[in-house]
Amino acid sequence: MHTNYRNLPFFNAASYFIDRNIEEGRENNIAVICDDRRMTYGQISDGVNRFGNALKKLGIRIEDRVALLLLDSEVYPQAFFGAIKIGAVPICLNTLMRPKDYLYFLNDSRARMVVVDASLLPEIEPIRDKLKFLEHVVVVGGEAPQGDIGFESFVKDESRHLECAPTGPDDVCFWLYSSGSTGNPKGTVHLHHDMVFAAETYGRSILNIQESDRCFSAAKLFFAYGLGNGLYFPFSVGASTVYLSDRPTPEAVFEVIERHRPTLYFGVPTLYGTMLETEGSLHEARMCISAGEALPPDLLRRWKERFGVPITDGIGSTEMAHIFISNYGSEARPGCTGKPVPGYEARIVDEKMQDLPDGEVGNLLVKGDSAAAFYWNKHEKTKETMLGEWINTGDKFYKDADGFYYYVGRSNDMLKVGGIWVSPIEVESCVTDHPSVLECAVIGAADGEGLIKPKAFVVLRNGIEATPALAREIQIFVKSALAHYKYPRWINFVEELPKTKTGKIMRYVLKEQEVKAAA
Repeated sequence: MHTNYRNLPFFNAASYFIDRNIEEGRENNIAVICDDRRMTYGQISDGVNRFGNALKKLGIRIEDRVALLLLDSEVYPQAFFGAIKIGAVPICLNTLMRPKDYLYFLNDSRARMVVVDASLLPEIEPIRDKLKFLEHVVVVGGEAPQGDIGFESFVKDESRHLECAPTGPDDVCFWLYSSGSTGNPKGTVHLHHDMVFAAETYGRSILNIQESDRCFSAAKLFFAYGLGNGLYFPFSVGASTVYLSDRPTPEAVFEVIERHRPTLYFGVPTLYGTMLETEGSLHEARMCISAGEALPPDLLRRWKERFGVPITDGIGSTEMAHIFISNYGSEARPGCTGKPVPGYEARIVDEKMQDLPDGEVGNLLVKGDSAAAFYWNKHEKTKETMLGEWINTGDKFYKDADGFYYYVGRSNDMLKVGGIWVSPIEVESCVTDHPSVLECAVIGAADGEGLIKPKAFVVLRNGIEATPALAREIQIFVKSALAHYKYPRWINFVEELPKTKTGKIMRYVLKEQEVKAAA
């Protein structure tokens, strides 16, 4: 049974994720664990209210944007929900960017205020005089420069009581910036009911999240995937969430797991792969979850063999807030993305938006009430992506007769070899099945006759030597498993693959390098 927010004249997401935990007697539950610090839901609620009151005193009003440039810590939920509670709009900014990126984010969003970790303040300093709308800077975890405000002094004397702003379920709640591979990132605008819908569908149906759970997400809170994993899923049931402020290296992740024993662990395929090369234990984890990139079947097999806990793979997007197609339990199939999460619908269509029969590759459309309303100041992009109730994901999929969905790549990643579509994901998955291979990325490259053929960029496991003989061995290995035309005509051994800040392989960078090399 989903929260009946549609029939409510007023609805504020902070009332659902913060106030409800207090009203239902969970104020003494541990909400956040970060290093040696623990905060209860009562303490988080007090912090949310103090922060919201401080915003109001500063003149921040309903619908004003408040940028959050914060590491994962106990301050994040206080600032995020404190802004939401007064009707302001928090914007979760990627902490791994550069000054020119923040110049774009802050001017594009017209944020009146930024809450920034002291360690990230140097990324803001070079652009201060170019920020057209920013009025206030609140600094967390360090001394604030003259003219700025320290977080502790900002909230210190504020009241612990705060009424929710009279927002409705369709008011703007928060923004996430997409990490699109082309053009400027898009401000993706989510509404007050979106997180609730995601929590009551994926959170309940797939995670079966309980008050007794401890969640740990290696994916950070600025990432749509991480925001659900580390914030609103645990807060939807009064569970605990564990934060790692530092970079999620395999060693750091295992240290957190050793120390705090999470029951739900959320990672991405790249990190799962490197964790398999590192000593460590999962301890009390009952479920591991993956998204962000397709999960290679061999990685899934090796993970389950080592730890005894399968990885539940799924696909989500910034536009849909979280995962909308997922594997689950005994129905999970290696190499398959799964079935639509209950509450969501999916279609495979051709270029004319006509539904395709089972087995045919087409564009994935998805429908669900967590869908973003629009892209900020990007009307044409909004029209291309948001097709009434349906979101055009830009992903290529096919569906089998049993209703399972299979990811074959981004629309602009697909290869046409000899007139036949080839999925780079399928070839990559096969290459990584080879025992010497750690990671692989496949793109199209022109042969001597100008025809496109698969080219593989391969990262080898520790201690494996890159040789022409090994390259030939990998090619033969792929030929034995896939149709002959799909095997990579070239194998390039590399130290690492270019990736986004959230761990996705950037095939377009490899394509650009290929074009330059051919010029």
